Amino acid sequence: MDTSPNLARAQWMSLLAQADPAELAAAMDGFAPPADTAWLRPAQTGLYMLRGRVGGTGPQFNFGEITVTRCSVQAGGHIGHAWVRGSQARHAELAALADALLQDDAQRDSLRQQVIEPLRRSLDQRRDDASRKAAASKVEFFTVVRGE
Repeated sequence: MDTSPNLARAQWMSLLAQADPAELAAAMDGFAPPADTAWLRPAQTGLYMLRGRVGGTGPQFNFGEITVTRCSVQAGGHIGHAWVRGSQARHAELAALADALLQDDAQRDSLRQQVIEPLRRSLDQRRDDASRKAAASKVEFFTVVRGE
């Protein structure tokens, strides 16, 4: 993980958003929110319009909509935010709380060891499994040239 504070935060926020909600809940089970926790933006579900470009350079077009849940929390003097795909409010709440707690120097190392690294290993394993599954279905096409 990069040591730059802003880049490191972007990386853990991405990881928290992509994490399996059940795994995130289990990992965060040992971390209670501070007593002064205040929900600045309770979990809200809405739609985002996805836009794309043909070939990455063509004109933009509306590709479709995706459901997103967002949440913001103030915990221990730090503000945490989360945006997750789908309509799972608990996932967004846990990701926002983890973001806020990870900004606290006193808790960052234990959160990285007990939450971030296990989630990173799990995500890497899921990606590897998907890659292996796709590779197993790879088909080689070739053209047979007829004799003249």
